[in-house]
Amino acid sequence: MSSLSCGKSKIEVQRKKASGSATSNPAASTAKQYPRPSDRLNPKTINPFSDPLCQQSAFAAAYAKREIPCRLFHGSVSHKLQWEQPPETVVFDPLLITLAEGLRETKHPYTFVAKEGFKELLEIEDAAEKAIPLVPKVVPKLKAALAHSDVEIFERGLHALVQLSAVVGPAVNDHLKHLLTSLSKRLMDKKLKQLITGALQRLEQQGGKESLIIIKSKIPTYCSIYT
Repeated sequence: MSSLSCGKSKIEVQRKKASGSATSNPAASTAKQYPRPSDRLNPKTINPFSDPLCQQSAFAAAYAKREIPCRLFHGSVSHKLQWEQPPETVVFDPLLITLAEGLRETKHPYTFVAKEGFKELLEIEDAAEKAIPLVPKVVPKLKAALAHSDVEIFERGLHALVQLSAVVGPAVNDHLKHLLTSLSKRLMDKKLKQLITGALQRLEQQGGKESLIIIKSKIPTYCSIYT
């Protein structure tokens, strides 16, 4: 073999080795991933100057913009709501719907404001007249809370459903079937069984005979309070 051929063979071997080491070299892989030095030093991150409202829930955003006319008041013994105006003068639409939406919140003070605000709004004298037209819009929010995997959110949704039923009575019946699916699933949980049973009894009492038929259709094992 001539010296020229040997020289070419050595060059080819060196090229193959260099190619193999570049493939296995992590730095080389990083270079392929970030073709420019500036990309390697400054990878893309979340923009810290973006609008914080874009990262908030609908309820939190409404609370920040003071669209919810009540705030948490820190008492020496217990917390309570402080309304910016008498609840009797508050327009229910869309506040009642927004508060129902807030039942799925997990952060303080949103959890307290949503739960307590929903309850206190339904306690005013003419709450039934104001709430009945909003039932079709409130029910989907309650359904979302009842279907949530977080037990505390489920319990808030259940209490809110009973509170709404106490005010609007049979007006809930047309939507009851869609709400009972989540209750039926949770009945298997021994820790929640008594709470759910008590809620079903309240729904039957407040919804009349029609509500019993609906409850039995979704939860056949339920026993009426009148038997």
